[in-house]
Amino acid sequence: MKKIIQSIVLLSALALFGSPALASVAEPPERMSEISKECTNCHKKNDMGLVQMWGDSKHYRAKVGCYECHAADPGDSDAFLHGEKGNEKLISIIVSPRDCESCHAVEVKQTEESHHAKAGRILGSLDNLLAEVVEGNSAFITEGFPGGNSAAAVNGCWQCHGSQVKALEDGQLDPATWPNTGIGRINPDGSEGACTACHARHSFSVEQARAPETCGKCHMGPDHPHIEVYNESKHGIQYASQKGQLGMDRAKWIPGEDYSTAPTCSTCHMGATKDQDVTHDVGMRISWNNRPPISIRPEVSDKKMGLPGQHIDWQTRRDNMQDVCAACHSDEYIDSFYLQYDGLIELYTEKFAKPGLKLMKAAKPLMKPVKFSNKLDFVWFELWHHEGRRARHGASMMGPDITHWEGTYDLAKNFYTEMVPELEELIEKGEHGSAADKKAAHHLRATLDEVLNSENHKWYLGKMSDKQRKIREQATKDFKAQFEK
Repeated sequence: MKKIIQSIVLLSALALFGSPALASVAEPPERMSEISKECTNCHKKNDMGLVQMWGDSKHYRAKVGCYECHAADPGDSDAFLHGEKGNEKLISIIVSPRDCESCHAVEVKQTEESHHAKAGRILGSLDNLLAEVVEGNSAFITEGFPGGNSAAAVNGCWQCHGSQVKALEDGQLDPATWPNTGIGRINPDGSEGACTACHARHSFSVEQARAPETCGKCHMGPDHPHIEVYNESKHGIQYASQKGQLGMDRAKWIPGEDYSTAPTCSTCHMGATKDQDVTHDVGMRISWNNRPPISIRPEVSDKKMGLPGQHIDWQTRRDNMQDVCAACHSDEYIDSFYLQYDGLIELYTEKFAKPGLKLMKAAKPLMKPVKFSNKLDFVWFELWHHEGRRARHGASMMGPDITHWEGTYDLAKNFYTEMVPELEELIEKGEHGSAADKKAAHHLRATLDEVLNSENHKWYLGKMSDKQRKIREQATKDFKAQFEK
């Protein structure tokens, strides 16, 4: 039933929005389906806001109503009977990407092949260990989780990354997993993703999906402050001051042609250009994956996740992004920006990430084995997961304050005043322990000495190189000559 209904809607919607292949095959229905009329008549009594949002949508204009999206098949695990007694219809609460695919096949395919759709896989990650155990407990008990769950994970991690939605025997959804519009939600039909993470129900506004505030619901905070970086950047300042000139509700929305005031997140990562179509795979214009302790190329992370993007190299993706930049910037400007960005990635990697990983490996035999039972676990986690990411993301989006004061400054401060003292304390304790501890302490001391005596860190020991000292002295001399007159 649902597949037949959606096929009819697909033909109608494509005709309405101008598909040359199908416009002559089907015309938009003159009226809304009788079943959807019944739905709206009833929901007007109790959910008027919901009906009003739908009434402002393109779905309404295409005669796509409640039942066309929410109709369920008898075998669906989340199907249940709904409506007035004697006239119930089998529906499901969740409209999954598999449902949207009937009319939006290209968009769903691109999304399913992106990191967004895989965000729910955080459920087994280090971050979720924090939310489920370190920060939380198992006191949140529901029918779907009789053994309990962590309210910290349910209300935090899962609301952005997505949960695995559990359908109960009667088709209702377990409250630990619903409501949830996490971008990588794992739906009862097995599909991954939630279109409504960006296109909120029931208006499904393209204007809302293009707004940076929509992305900022999840892309914010100490570990990936993208909205904060954007807000402090020139792009964000222009958006805030002149967003009324952007025409974000237009069907055709190409930078340099339809607007030039400012880009939004959607402009750069998803939007059409004069040479590219819209994409819902947000990784196709990213040339560094800055999520891990050491940045990797996106095709490497795509391969680990089994995504088709493993065959698209980072140079191609950078070309895609530079094509967007070229709508407003010169080639020289774009190339110089990327040199600056790559320079910051190299600085972070060589000065903090590689030495940090090396030191943590050497320290492991002297630490308590339970993850996050050592202060050093938290210190290192925040160095790469918070400060390191902030520095990298800040540079990627031209946010100087976050790159420096909330990024590299915090990195340096916590590396020298938190991590090094913790390592020295471990060494001292190990030197008074068992033979194995003494051996491990000796190795850790040698590793720490090697790191601190390297070019990047020997200033800390009062051994700044002559080259670096001369650079600093010349910079001070030049500054005084220019400004102290």
